[in-house]
Amino acid sequence: MKIAISGKGGVGKTTLASVLSRIYAEEGRKVLAVDADPDANLASSIGFGAEDVSAITPISQMKELIEERTGTRAGAMGAMFKINPTVDDIPDNYSVEKNGIKLLMMGAVKKGGTGCYCPENVLLKSLLTHMLVERDEVVIVDMEAGIEHLGRGTAYGMDAFIVVVEPGQRSIQTAHNIKKLASDIDIKNVFVVGNKINSRQDEEFIKSNLDDIEVIGFISYNPDVINSDLEGVSPFDRGGGVVKEVKKIKQRLEEKLKTV
Repeated sequence: MKIAISGKGGVGKTTLASVLSRIYAEEGRKVLAVDADPDANLASSIGFGAEDVSAITPISQMKELIEERTGTRAGAMGAMFKINPTVDDIPDNYSVEKNGIKLLMMGAVKKGGTGCYCPENVLLKSLLTHMLVERDEVVIVDMEAGIEHLGRGTAYGMDAFIVVVEPGQRSIQTAHNIKKLASDIDIKNVFVVGNKINSRQDEEFIKSNLDDIEVIGFISYNPDVINSDLEGVSPFDRGGGVVKEVKKIKQRLEEKLKTV
């Protein structure tokens, strides 16, 4: 299973990514969780402590690794470098492990207003494509509200692209934008999960405004999720409704993928 999860900042995509990762790991599956959001929070949501999180170096900041694999130092612009660097060993050698999950933190690439075709970006894009196309474990990617590091080749290995939304027009608009970007690179299986749901009215609002994207489940507004963040623990470890709801979403997703 290869799943990418995206959405507007603050909608709860990291909660979904972390709980889904923990559920698969609990089932005995090999899981690789990838934090591809520059505002990285997946490690703490999986269950890493604050000291462990601060000790993790994102791939984008590993200057020696970038130079070794691309032939050009990080930050170099306009230089010649390899556009297909070797990346197959990176998930095993540069990930950290907790609760049966390997975590790889991609990190952010600093770029100007016109974007960055630089060694860091090339390495990250090649790495993400490798993980979604060639790895043999469950891969769950927590992404920012975009698909910068995805390419057409990625579409062939990705099982599902999930957009997390909350009841609100800005979140809905972001979902439409992400759906278009995904379609542009031939990603077929795009689904929506509604989060922070307080009522049936919230569910109907999301369904009616996203009638071109299939909704596969909802996660209720849950103070336990907020408290888990305040306490620095995984929402999975607090148990309760969020785990049950994500299990239902997982079941629905797997049922949908069997029919496509």
